[in-house]
Amino acid sequence: MLEIRPTCENCNKFLPYDSKEAMICTFECTFCKDCVENLLQQVCPNCGGNFHNRPIRPKHLLEKYPVSKQVIYNPVDLQKHQETMKKLKQ
Repeated sequence: MLEIRPTCENCNKFLPYDSKEAMICTFECTFCKDCVENLLQQVCPNCGGNFHNRPIRPKHLLEKYPVSKQVIYNPVDLQKHQETMKKLKQ
């Protein structure tokens, strides 16, 4: 089950459970749409995978399956990310 993490790992923007701005990779690294599109160029800085819109957990399931409260704030080293992207394109 998805954790539904509460913030963008890069900019720490709040991403509530029903946010249409939340994007995740296959390992559920969570970033806002702005960071994914404008800084990360659709490539996860942690695994090199792509991103998809995070599903929205139905409100009636929140009590039984609460979302995560753990904030993972780890701003991306953009220079290192660019180097990784170059390697992925080879």
